[in-house]
Amino acid sequence: MHGVAGAPSVPVLVVTVTFIGFGALARDSGLNVFQAMFVSATVFALPGQVVLTDEAAKGSGLAAVAFAVMLTSVRLLPMSYSLFPVMRGKNTPLWLEILLSHFVAITVWLESMRRLPEQQKELRVAYFSGFALAMMTGLLTATAAGYFLAARVPPPVAAGMVFLTPLYFFLSLIETSKNNAERAAVLAGVVLGPILYLLAPGLDLVLTGLIGGTACYAFMRWRRRPGGGGP
Repeated sequence: MHGVAGAPSVPVLVVTVTFIGFGALARDSGLNVFQAMFVSATVFALPGQVVLTDEAAKGSGLAAVAFAVMLTSVRLLPMSYSLFPVMRGKNTPLWLEILLSHFVAITVWLESMRRLPEQQKELRVAYFSGFALAMMTGLLTATAAGYFLAARVPPPVAAGMVFLTPLYFFLSLIETSKNNAERAAVLAGVVLGPILYLLAPGLDLVLTGLIGGTACYAFMRWRRRPGGGGP
């Protein structure tokens, strides 16, 4: 219950608004309300949901849709790897970790990394479960609300709602950056993202993280070496 009580917050409000926007976009793409809610429940990551809905509206094949969604969701793997050592207790079963990994998305990850260290170790799985389930319930409701409000929400407004989540994530990364390497990685993403979107659409997110993160990591390691120019 403690995790459920912690769900209402500004970040959760932001992501709720984006799911209202997704509901509107889903209706505009030809999905029915149950399909829109099913996509929200099973993908539970807004970029993947938007890609799936867009590709389905275009009539793309199942394999192409699955591959596109996989590319947008691959970023969730390192996020899960960083979160679960913080969350798991001594006796947390593997099946429960696999089940809870479905709920790892941008807002859940950010809020969990911020809140879980404040909880007792043995209560963190329960806290995360309550928080994640409350998020799921709220976002499914928001998807349905957006779907039925679609006739009153102009497409540019719906698209702007969807954009709030990456904007929130970007600002959170800047705020939580602890050293120059992390700030440089964010800056590299800002520079490389638009360029790689034009050069390699579909792979731009993966390549931006791989190239920018690796380059910043290598540079900071070089600076720390004797004679590398750093302290």
